[in-house]
Amino acid sequence: MSRRRNSEPLKPSARTSLSLRWWPRSLTFRVIAFSTVWAILTLVVIFTLITTLYRQASERGFDSLLSAHLFNLIGSIGISDSGALTGAPDLGDLRFSEPASGWYWSVEPASEGVHGNLHSSSMTKTIPSPSVAAVPFNASFQRSYATEGIDGERLEVFESEFVLDAKNRAARFRVMGNQSELEQEVGSFQRRLLTYLSLFGVGMIAINAIAILLGLQPLRRVRNALAMVREGTAQRLDGHFPAEIEPLANETNALIENNRRIVERSRTQVGNLAHSLKTPLAVLLNEGRALGGAKGQLIADQAASMQKQVEHYLQRARVAAQRDSVVYRTPVTPLVQRMVRVLQKLNPRTDLSLTLPATEIVFAGEREDLEELLGNLLENAMKWARSAVSVRVVPLVGKEGLFEIGIEDDGPGIPEDKAREALKRGRRLDETKPGSGLGLAIVADLVNEYGGVLALERSDMGGLKAVVRLRSLQ
Repeated sequence: MSRRRNSEPLKPSARTSLSLRWWPRSLTFRVIAFSTVWAILTLVVIFTLITTLYRQASERGFDSLLSAHLFNLIGSIGISDSGALTGAPDLGDLRFSEPASGWYWSVEPASEGVHGNLHSSSMTKTIPSPSVAAVPFNASFQRSYATEGIDGERLEVFESEFVLDAKNRAARFRVMGNQSELEQEVGSFQRRLLTYLSLFGVGMIAINAIAILLGLQPLRRVRNALAMVREGTAQRLDGHFPAEIEPLANETNALIENNRRIVERSRTQVGNLAHSLKTPLAVLLNEGRALGGAKGQLIADQAASMQKQVEHYLQRARVAAQRDSVVYRTPVTPLVQRMVRVLQKLNPRTDLSLTLPATEIVFAGEREDLEELLGNLLENAMKWARSAVSVRVVPLVGKEGLFEIGIEDDGPGIPEDKAREALKRGRRLDETKPGSGLGLAIVADLVNEYGGVLALERSDMGGLKAVVRLRSLQ
């Protein structure tokens, strides 16, 4: 037989917006993540700025060095009467004497009447230069350009034409520097800077995270204090809180106190109403019975019905008054054990088995309500069982905050199409057994008031299986 539940599933107490589900709900995570991203962006900007400034300074220094070498070279070269270029320049840099070092100088004729070529010992072969049309001289008869060196290195060339004597005989002077060395130096600086900034960034993020965790510690204390209140081990939020959180703690304590007053006032009103109706209903009931006859029986029946209805709705009012209270907690295991022992003594011929969880389950409600719920289900199972009743209490796997109570018997059970009928107030499917027909209806009302689920199913033992799911405290 297929199983069908007779009440709606539990509804979550709060729904998360679809647009925010991707974002973690932890405030600590949000603050640390934001500060970490900001620190990383800041370090990236600092790294880019420093490396850019360092490159610009290095390139200016490189150009200044080449310019100084060029003027030194010009000052070291002369011309003979025959027009031959003369001189032995010493630029003070050993790289100009190392073959294929990437640092070269050369002097070539730039006008008629000048002959001969001079170059550094490092320049083992001619390095071509672009035409004047491609790279023109400036007003100072100087130009600079990049070209490829002897071993494929990148060269920066400073070139100038200079008149050597009164006869307007001129020569072309070139000084070449290894720009690849500059790039290597800049790259090495970038790697060192990246290492230092990474270490600094990791340390800064760690210190920032520790500071945030310590700063949010009072919120954890508030959460722990609220958990103690919810579990019933404390009546208010106690402790010293920072000035920013103290108003929240005070308002929460005021809310808890107001909730307690509302519950007590509701209980008092329920008790007063029950007391005020008890005597008139008893009088009507007695008068109806004393009157006798059809009219007397009608009055007595209606008074008894009114009495049951008043008791039922007074019970519902009491449960509704404390349903969402944060100070009620009922350990399930000892209560179930005690009720099973009592019913076993009352029904010694029925085999009553009990299965309990290894961990303690705490019901988020009043002990009297759980007793009434279990009492009605156990009495119903004992009344209809042939020889055995099974009680099982388990936490629901994968559904934190929920637990399940299953009570089943080996009796005749309830047909699937009659299950809903059995939950209606005052309806009895079998008149051969004593009862008022209120037991399962009271259970259904209690479960509904606590936001739980009640299902009547076919038991593997052959009879009825009543399954109740309720909320528990973590």
